[in-house]
Amino acid sequence: MNCLFYRRAFVLPLLLRVLIGACCLLALVPAVSAQTFDASNLRKPSEISSTWLVHAGDDPDFAAPDFNDSGWLRFDPNKSVKPLFPGNPPEVLWYRMHVKVNPDQKDLALVEHQLASAFEIYVNGQRFYSNGSVVPFRAYTYGARILRRFPDSAVASGSLVIALRVHIARIEWEGTGPGYAAENLMIGPEESLRENIWLTIIGSSASGWITQALGLALGIVALALFTAQPRQKEYLWIFLQFLAIACTIPLSALELTRNVHVYWESIRQFLIIASIFFEVLMFLAFLRLRFGWWARGMTAAAVAGLCISWFGQAQGSISLAGAILGQVPLLSLIAGVLPTMLIGHFRKGNREAGILLIPILLSSLSIYIQLALLGLSAIPSLNALAVRLTLLIFNLQAGPFVFSLNQVGVLLYLLSLAIIMVLRSTRMSRQQALVEGELAAAREVQQVILPEQAEHVPGFGIESVYQPAQQVGGDFFQIIPLAEGGMLLVLGDVAGKGLPAAMLVSMLVGAIRTAAAHTHNPAELLASLNERLVGRTNGSFSTALVAHFTRDGLVTIANAGHLSPYLDGQEIELAGALPLGIQGGVSYDSQEFHLAHGSRLTFYSDGVIEAQNAQGELFGFARGQEVSIQPAKEIALSAAAFGQTDDITVVAITRQAALANAA
Repeated sequence: MNCLFYRRAFVLPLLLRVLIGACCLLALVPAVSAQTFDASNLRKPSEISSTWLVHAGDDPDFAAPDFNDSGWLRFDPNKSVKPLFPGNPPEVLWYRMHVKVNPDQKDLALVEHQLASAFEIYVNGQRFYSNGSVVPFRAYTYGARILRRFPDSAVASGSLVIALRVHIARIEWEGTGPGYAAENLMIGPEESLRENIWLTIIGSSASGWITQALGLALGIVALALFTAQPRQKEYLWIFLQFLAIACTIPLSALELTRNVHVYWESIRQFLIIASIFFEVLMFLAFLRLRFGWWARGMTAAAVAGLCISWFGQAQGSISLAGAILGQVPLLSLIAGVLPTMLIGHFRKGNREAGILLIPILLSSLSIYIQLALLGLSAIPSLNALAVRLTLLIFNLQAGPFVFSLNQVGVLLYLLSLAIIMVLRSTRMSRQQALVEGELAAAREVQQVILPEQAEHVPGFGIESVYQPAQQVGGDFFQIIPLAEGGMLLVLGDVAGKGLPAAMLVSMLVGAIRTAAAHTHNPAELLASLNERLVGRTNGSFSTALVAHFTRDGLVTIANAGHLSPYLDGQEIELAGALPLGIQGGVSYDSQEFHLAHGSRLTFYSDGVIEAQNAQGELFGFARGQEVSIQPAKEIALSAAAFGQTDDITVVAITRQAALANAA
């Protein structure tokens, strides 16, 4: 899960840092009996793990190299300091250590890592390095490995007195290893320490970098899928959750090399909270559930709890129990609500829920293990076991590389999302191939039922052009020669485009042929077509116009919402009526006129009038009327060149003088 990426941001500081921070307590190297550490012959980096002297309270004189510390308590950094201060633990502890060095060494340096959110390091009474503010308390991050070279003048004395002034917050005292631990300070040659720092950073961060890169790549793929399928909101949420994580990378990289005020870290926390929010939306979208009141309530509680927990830790004012309670809503959501929902939908046959269930269960297991280990660590006799198990499960090492159960969960989460995307893409490809096959079949049907060449009707010249906007169109026309001479022209436009419109066209053409076998009356034919379509169009409809031409030039026209034709460039006013398929029992009016020798009657579909150029201007009725006297092909080309947006159909009927002379 997304929160698996940054479990360290919320769960690890509370549940694992307490245990992992105590790993040094199990070191098998026995402590020496004095507070002197011999660094005079160091050839490689070494932890300062000898016995320190420790004292509660705060006095600047504690940093002085000649300060009398004989009354201070001895402290083994491989063990906990808590038994030394039972009762009311102090906020500030001082540690002192005498380090023997080679006076001739010129490259001796110190590395600090994860000592505390506020501390000061003194060398021979001089401030050497500080982080945050001890008093008044102002917390900084402390994940960076800070390298500082000892002053040559201090090394030349042959002895270094290192004094630590450390602020220990309430939540740290409630853990198992507050304050200084052996791995917090490392001494050695500067170049060796620098190499060790980068090797450690790469080893500990490589798995995180890889998962972040994979997550961002997956998010980009999801964004591409969303642009193609905007109704699939889960793709958008996938992209946004990984984008939020990607935005944390600069801050995370900064915090690897330097410590910053914790309120800078709050920016990263905000981005992580945003990613969790998008993750919740993603799961709801996958399960086809609305972001209802319960989801809003759970998410709001999780966000509020995380904010309280985080800012409480930043100010050092919250207890360990309070910090954990602040995370209960999030942990309940991750380890309780989401697994239950996924199991329920998987049992109902949702395969995608089953795929997502695997990383969710692993994430839940990780949370339960952390809680169990925290409980074990609270039992003195089981504390060592808890720390060992923590190391085994959450800090596995393979050479210089460190990984854990959390990284496995992240990779499974990414793999699950990738599998779902591949399965969906495969399914979409199959569906697309099926649709393309159906479109091809529909196109072949339309080529059969829509005349490619003008019918030959004695006494009339017929021109026709049919130019669909897609592979198949919603326009149709039929020219039916009559035995007694003359013909029927039926022309129309089905609402919509693509395969549904093409199927309705096929049904209409069949209905036209059937109805024309019983009547040549345009009004009756339209009424018959209307009754045929009512209740069978799934909410669609069709305009239509029927014209009956007799051999002697009498034209009878009835219209059902279609464009009026043009007679020798002039529009014929026709009575309007409802399109076909909207309402049953509609009657249609017809109109008669005589088509003179040489006169031309031009019929359009609305694809001509509604052609639109790049500036949004329509071809319009004025242009339509102007070009109506041109050949049908020229009219269609003019409209298409202007900007075709719909199917274009043009049929032009001219009464030929030859028939009149023969008559």
